[in-house]
This record gives sequence, C-alpha cells and structure tokens, in this order.
Amino acid sequence: MRRKVVVEPITRLEGHGKISVFLDDDGNVENAYLQIPELRGFEKFCEGRLAEEVARIVPRICGVCPTTHHMAAGKALDDLYHVDPPPAAKKIRELINSAFIFEDHVLHFFFLGGPDFIVGPDAPKGDRNILGVIGKVGVDIGKQVIEIRKRTRSIIERQGGRVIHPVCNLPGGVSKGVTKEDQQDYIKIADEAIEFAKFTLGAFTDIVLKNKTYLDLIVGDVYKHETYYMGIVDENNKVNLYDGKIRVVKPTGEEFLKFKSQDYLEHLNEHVEPWSYMKFMYLKKIGWKGFVDGPDSGVYRVAPLARLNASDGMATPLAQAEYEKMYSTLGGKPAHHTLAYHWARLIEVLYCAERMKELASDPELLDPNIRTIPTEKPTVGVGVVEAPRGTLYHHYEADEKGRCTKVNLIVATTNNAAAICMSVEKAARGLIKNGEVSDGLLNMVEMAFRAYDPCMSCATHSLPGQTPMIVSIYDKDKKLYKEIRRD
Repeated sequence: MRRKVVVEPITRLEGHGKISVFLDDDGNVENAYLQIPELRGFEKFCEGRLAEEVARIVPRICGVCPTTHHMAAGKALDDLYHVDPPPAAKKIRELINSAFIFEDHVLHFFFLGGPDFIVGPDAPKGDRNILGVIGKVGVDIGKQVIEIRKRTRSIIERQGGRVIHPVCNLPGGVSKGVTKEDQQDYIKIADEAIEFAKFTLGAFTDIVLKNKTYLDLIVGDVYKHETYYMGIVDENNKVNLYDGKIRVVKPTGEEFLKFKSQDYLEHLNEHVEPWSYMKFMYLKKIGWKGFVDGPDSGVYRVAPLARLNASDGMATPLAQAEYEKMYSTLGGKPAHHTLAYHWARLIEVLYCAERMKELASDPELLDPNIRTIPTEKPTVGVGVVEAPRGTLYHHYEADEKGRCTKVNLIVATTNNAAAICMSVEKAARGLIKNGEVSDGLLNMVEMAFRAYDPCMSCATHSLPGQTPMIVSIYDKDKKLYKEIRRD
C-alpha cells in the first residue's frame, strides 16, 4: 500500500514549503519531511556593499519581519564601527522593536495560528482563515484587531521612516528623535495596546483553555518535544527582546550557556541537508545528533515559548502574572508543549505593550542626542535581537573603507528549523493511522509548524551561495537509478 501524501503549498505562514508524508504498507507514517524549496541569498547580495547600506538592504529579506532585521543590522553596525549609541537612541530602537513584535504577534494569532483554535482544526478549509475568525468573534473584534495594528505600526512609521522597510538606524544611533507630541501619542497607543493584550489573553482563556479538547491537544504528546531553549535575557534573567545576553537552558530547565552576542560562533553551528534550502542550527558543545530531542541532542528552540523557558520571568508586572498562570497550568517549567507557543506569544503581546508604555513614558526618550558619530575604522560587528520568531543574529565583516567582505545571517526560523521538522514528523506519526488521511488531519499536521510562526523566506540559505539543481530518479524499490545535476 506504500504511498506518498503531499501537502503543497503549506498554508498560513510566511514563505513557501511543502510537507511530504510517506506511508508504509499498513498505512502508517514511515517518515515525513518539511521541505523548503525557495531561496534567499542575502548574504551574497550584501558582499561588496557599504556596511551602512546593509541596514537598508536586509529588511527586504521579508515583508513580514523587516523591522527586527533593521534592528539587528543597527546593532551590528554599532559593533562594526566600535561605537555606543546614546541612551535615547537605544530606547527609540527598542520602542520600535516592541511595537513591531506586538503587532506581528497579534497578526499571527488572529490571521495565521488562531483559526486552528477559534474556528477549529478540522473545520472546512475555506473557514480556517481570518474571515472564519471574524465569523466567530464578530466584526467589531475584527475591526479592533485592524485598528490596534494600525496604531502600533504608526510608531514604526513615524520613528522608522517607513512601516514596511524602516530606514532609521545608522552606525551609532538613529536618524530621528522623538518630539513631545510624539511621546504623548505613543503613551496613548501603549495604553490601548495594553487593554487589547488583556482582552486577547482573556479570549484565549475562554476559547482555548476552557475547551477540554483544545487543552488536551496542547498538553498531549503529539506536539511535545524536550529540547534546549534559547532567548535574550537582561541582568536579572528576565525576558528582553532588544538587548542582553543569550541564555540557553537544558530540557530540565537548568542554565546550560550564557554568552555575549559576539561569542555566538563559539557555541552555535550550522548543519545542512540535501533536501532543503533551510539550514539547521545546533549547539556546538553537544554536536549534531540528527533530528532527535532530549538532553543528548544539540537541537534547541527559540521564539516565544523558548524565550519564556530560557528566562526567570517577565520584566513587566502584568506579563509576569500571565507567565505564572501559564506555567501553573502546564505543570511547571520548562514547558515542552509546542502548541503552548500560541499562549506564550500572547504573553509577549502584553509584555511588549507594557514595555512600550515604559519606554514612551521615559523622559530620556526626548533627549535630542540620538547619535554617536563613529571615529574608528570598521572591522567586525555582531548584532542580536529577538524577532517575533526567535533570536536573530547579524554578523558583518568589512574592509577599512566600510565595504562588507562577509555577511552571515542566522535568522530566527533557522534556529527553530530542526525542531520544526521534528514536530511535523511527530505530528504526522501520531495523527495518521491505517491509511486514513483527511483534510482535517493534514491541517493538524500543519499546526505543528504553524505554532512556531515560521518565516521560510528569511530562513532559506544555500551554504556556498549557489543554487544547484539536482534531479534524482528512483526505481519502484526506492533505489537511486540516476541523478542529474546542474551546479
């Protein structure tokens, strides 16, 4: 009965991909692959460019997450030119990043991940979208979602220059300060964002947590992996989405690593597979052991749930209360339930709103000193921030004239790539039995990657900077008959 089931294209994510599920003679899953056939070659695009131009180039990797690429680029340029931005510049950047992560998380919950819970995982495919969500929660709530995203995005537009591809970051600071009028508007927007975040968490409690079927799905074994976890933390090991040290905890919760962004190459390495243009990150100290989890595997995870697992709490009071509620419900830290990423994401929505209020209310935000002019020759720079989808690394090397000689980007989804593939395979094995494959079951397999909110456009990469075409021809016994290559 051997057959292959293909989900192509996979849906409700940024980028392109397909899932191939191979069934054995009994109709059970023999293997499942998440394949990413697209490529972004931005490292190569940036070589030879003036370093300060790179900050305006890298946001175009993706139209969904350009802001955090711009933030990581700004920090990398500071490091490259050996300059420390003034406090006001750092706070303006963090305000922009907080506003972006807030609106991006809201987008994912209501438009991409939320339909699986609000509408239902096995609802007709035509209903599993934002229109289906509006049909459940009402048009007024839909309008609120659109309005709050518009309001928070206005902060990015006013301070970043553009809402889609910001242009404000320069080596040593930013190009535009905050006026008193801006500040008052930002405080009002932050207050509205806090109330919306509280409402959304309340809706999640009513729709998801009070539904035993959904709660059992979250805490069940089908979507569970025991991995290492990574995230940026402040000096108190609290979650910070803009600056701090990178902390990695073991599957049991103890601290495994804590390092500065400039030291990332000492701790992380990249693995490639011939069937995907997506790289697979692992912890160098443990090594690559394949697509397996547990304490002996080098696989780690990033993004909302991982950030909360890697921290000792949230740095704002309302988010901290929700953090405690989540871990109490899930049975303690760390939580290994992949679908709990949706809950952690909403806790970060509240944190971002609170942090926006703190930053917008800070008198230092109005300081006109927003840039330290570089005076040293550029060498090597590394900038790391938290993107909505996880920890984002930008590494630039330049000659004395400031032209990039090397660029390396470890994008948030790249950090999660191995775990995403593992989640897809485990979900397929747990859900597809005896050859019974329905649209609802295949959507539940897709839910395994959707929880991570992956950005496949950002994550794709060809190690040598080339895109070889390989056509493999197999006989009926799955033995390689012929391979045609174009390198």
